[in-house]
Amino acid sequence: MVREYLEKIKENVDVRQNLIALKGEIKETTKKHALLYALGNQWDLFYNLLKDKDPKIRKNIAQILGRLGEKESLPKLFEAYEKEEILFVKGAYLSAIREFDYREYLPTFKERLDFLSKQENEAEEEKHIREEIKELKEMILVMEGIKKHTFTGYNEMSKIILLTNRNFQKITLDQMKSHRAKIFNAGVMAKTDNLEEILPIRTYSELLFVLEDKTSLVVKEGKISEIAEGLAKQIAESSLLEFLEKRHKEDGPYYFRIECKNAMDLKQKSMLTRGMGYALEKLSMGKLQNSTSNYEIELRLIENKEGNYNFLIKLFTLKDQRFSYRRKALSTSVQPVNAALLLELARPYLTEGAQVLDPFCGVGTMLVERGKLMDAGDMYGIDIFGKGIEAARENTSLTDIRVNYINRDFFDFTHDYPFDELITNMPRVMGQKEKKDIIQIYQKFWKKAKEHVKVNGILVILSYDKDILKQTLRNEWYTVLKEYEISKKEGAYGFIIELNS
Repeated sequence: MVREYLEKIKENVDVRQNLIALKGEIKETTKKHALLYALGNQWDLFYNLLKDKDPKIRKNIAQILGRLGEKESLPKLFEAYEKEEILFVKGAYLSAIREFDYREYLPTFKERLDFLSKQENEAEEEKHIREEIKELKEMILVMEGIKKHTFTGYNEMSKIILLTNRNFQKITLDQMKSHRAKIFNAGVMAKTDNLEEILPIRTYSELLFVLEDKTSLVVKEGKISEIAEGLAKQIAESSLLEFLEKRHKEDGPYYFRIECKNAMDLKQKSMLTRGMGYALEKLSMGKLQNSTSNYEIELRLIENKEGNYNFLIKLFTLKDQRFSYRRKALSTSVQPVNAALLLELARPYLTEGAQVLDPFCGVGTMLVERGKLMDAGDMYGIDIFGKGIEAARENTSLTDIRVNYINRDFFDFTHDYPFDELITNMPRVMGQKEKKDIIQIYQKFWKKAKEHVKVNGILVILSYDKDILKQTLRNEWYTVLKEYEISKKEGAYGFIIELNS
């Protein structure tokens, strides 16, 4: 089909339609190579179309040249971009130019961006101007990067929210006794001037900031564009910039993205966030810059029952180092925050200096979190999957925790002495493992575990197959001390089990 479309373009037959069809075909790499081969040295055919009187032909050929990536096309595209008078076509040229090394043209792009940012636009031009501005900004950022900001606000009085497991907010609250903290439905609220004490807590998923003067944004009825401008105006008039300046060493601009959680469909939500971002840039006089890929700040809007938005701020300049050891993971790996939570729940049943075994250790997360909770004696991680063991060794090497990792089937494992604790994330029904396979693993596991755990020893188990665990559990050997719902969405449950005497 590539050759047929190309021949029709050469013959000047339905050029626009054939360009559109050709553009769709070369999304596949093999067909892109087929077009390059068929085109040979006849590039002038395409370059001449950049001067066609039909703007949609110019737009489509620019996009095709971008996908083909021939270096000689770059100056042709840049020249056409500069001469182009139709706004919606200029954006297509920029998208094509992004596929090349365009750094020599940055001064021109900066001048164009400055011009567009300052001029007043007609309503019908506004959409295309915004798109061109967005494209230019992203292109400049790709080449030059953003000016990184250093967070310095550890001792600034801040109102914060720690998002936690909704079943266990108190676990996090109990670790914040020296701060003014209280539970709410999604986690813990606090007011503190000592973030360094809070950051190491391992049982929250995110730390977000709340502005004292603007905890929520009011939505007034209107078109999406009007709602976007109204929300942006409230943010611009808040203490956001002062908040950022107090907590960072360098001046702005501050690059942000908007995360909006509401009942709108994807298209409406996109219109809302784009409109807000553009308006906020203008209202802040460029001190706030919207970027979907290069940003250090997330402005998070969460729709509430009244139809307004709770307004929260996430700072990526405030580095979360808690789980930085977890460089590698598998699809079956437990989330570190869930491992930390389960082990915190198990704390009353665990002992300092315990000998610990994880028979299905994966990338080592459960063992590392056990080691961070309290000192342990010898720790062993067993897994039949070699790449998991390699990842576990690499991850654990980034900590001060010592674990002996062994690439072996647990059911063939032998050891000289029993362990005080067995801690693991059990295999689950997914991928190639069917329910019957998991039932068999659990049945073998209870018998094998009994060989390796001391009498009255503790098993801490994360299971995604709660019913299988309960059906196969050998009650004559084991007693379930506690059961916890760790993640309703994932069907993850934690169990504290004792080996009977």
